[in-house]
Amino acid sequence: MNKYELALVVNAKIEDDARAAVVEKAKGYITRFGGTVSEVEEWGKKKLAYEIQKMDEGFYYFIQFEADAEAPAQIEENVRIMENVLRFLCVRKDEA
Repeated sequence: MNKYELALVVNAKIEDDARAAVVEKAKGYITRFGGTVSEVEEWGKKKLAYEIQKMDEGFYYFIQFEADAEAPAQIEENVRIMENVLRFLCVRKDEA
């Protein structure tokens, strides 16, 4: 099992409960593909470096998880089509 981090930038114009549902759905994808979520960091609303879909702010979330090497590709495939996710990035964390 490798350690990964999934960064999500979520639409800032949706309600709090809808935003929480987006994060829960992403966590659901992680567990569906054999991963275990260890931590979810919410950084809150931040200004984006450039406009995305006519929005200049987004909510940032960082989800730490452990999974097999095949899981991140499957998770990204599903997160890519989520409606309220503006940007995402899944990276492997080094053993330091």
